[in-house]
Amino acid sequence: MSEPQIPVVVLAGFLGSGKTTLLNHLLHSSRGSRIGAVVNDFGSIEIDAMAVAGRLGDSTVSLGNGCLCCAVDASELDGFLEQLTRPAARIDVIVIEASGLAEPEELVRMVLASENRRIVYGGLVEVVDAVEFEATRQRHPEIDRHLAVADLVVLNKADRLGAGELPRLRELVSSRTDRAAVVHASFGRIDPALLFERKPVTERFGQLSFDDLRAAPAGDGDHPSDGHGHGADHLHSGYESLSFTSGAPLHPRRLMDFLDSRPEGLYRIKGYVDFGALDPANRYEVHAVGRFLRFSPEPWPPGTPRATQLVLIGSGFDAAALEKELHGCRLSGPGDIPEEHTMWGVLRYVADPEPAAAPGEYEAPEPAAGDGAEPDAYGSPDGDPAVYPG
Repeated sequence: MSEPQIPVVVLAGFLGSGKTTLLNHLLHSSRGSRIGAVVNDFGSIEIDAMAVAGRLGDSTVSLGNGCLCCAVDASELDGFLEQLTRPAARIDVIVIEASGLAEPEELVRMVLASENRRIVYGGLVEVVDAVEFEATRQRHPEIDRHLAVADLVVLNKADRLGAGELPRLRELVSSRTDRAAVVHASFGRIDPALLFERKPVTERFGQLSFDDLRAAPAGDGDHPSDGHGHGADHLHSGYESLSFTSGAPLHPRRLMDFLDSRPEGLYRIKGYVDFGALDPANRYEVHAVGRFLRFSPEPWPPGTPRATQLVLIGSGFDAAALEKELHGCRLSGPGDIPEEHTMWGVLRYVADPEPAAAPGEYEAPEPAAGDGAEPDAYGSPDGDPAVYPG
């Protein structure tokens, strides 16, 4: 079985948008999962996170000398990632909180250029002050560029909007993105399930989690707590999910057609795919965030039923239509036999087992003739075919 990779989430947003508040919320509500944080605005954290980080030692890296994308190069970032991805640390997800003046695209490129084989890109989350969005655009017109490369946009402080303003703002922000999911939040309270898997509390071992050190934040007057650190305005209200299971194997070309055309608002796809006789020894773990896609083949665990199991997460998508499209990816019977070369479209998204050379090459490899996959505009800097547009 392949070793699970740790997702690295880039958390960006202009000063005052609420990204530190959102990170604090994730730290408080991580439940059984351990979060490693790379933070370069550490002094601005509004809760007593310094004490929490001090007790956790190596689970937090503080960069107090300015913008991360300017203060360190890719090799230095690798040093921090190496520190956080040591097996003994038992970190489940890493969040890089950018300074308010950082260029998100550069941070993403740095993550993709990392030579650390224990990480995988986990998405670019852009936090927007819902009340000040239009004023921010006037002061910082580059926000449109930031939104264009985001995988998930969080409209924070939505509780401060007047009646009827939220739909208009969502439409405006969505028009500035490239199919990104757009969700709203108050006080940065998004469901951590949008970004990472929360382990059962019983799986804790080794170092203490944030929940062991601090109680979940109490509700305030406007958002009474439900006892789990969630407000009465349930966190899951900002997004939706679809679960898909198929006992029949999937057709590689039809699945790639589905993935190439995935709709606006579909943020994450996770799970395992069975390609049947085309690779009977392996199941394929799929990890998609925004336009980033990777497959990881691994042997079927003994006693595990052979089936495709996928979970799709996002906002504003037509779940029934997506489920119908996924059903159309199944092999329909004995006469529906894909040719062997149809796996090429999948295999181009499987990471090389050896580190690739020559960072800086962003063109994705051309697919072999007839594989049914459209070439993507950008490949990752290390030659990995998993892509992120820049």
